[in-house]
Amino acid sequence: MRTVQLRRYRVAAGRLEAWLDEWSAKVRPLREAHGFQVLGAWAVEETDEFVWVIAHDGPGTFEEADAAYHASPERAALQPDPARHLVETRTDLVRAVT
Repeated sequence: MRTVQLRRYRVAAGRLEAWLDEWSAKVRPLREAHGFQVLGAWAVEETDEFVWVIAHDGPGTFEEADAAYHASPERAALQPDPARHLVETRTDLVRAVT
């Protein structure tokens, strides 16, 4: 079953471009290598926000796949940690509405 998550980040002032560079070069490819699909990503320059949507089709639950991603040696090897640019994060599982 496909699970979709909406991810909203507030990026530290003045660091949006650095975050976007690291996300594009490191975070996105690693997420995709761990079985996630990036359905879209947007930068809100006026408010230093980054919004993206990812999906996972299994095996296992989204939460299990997310935990495996965060526990992976590849994620630990992302140094310096790209999350250092983030001031606040919010994630929600969402469903399509027709």
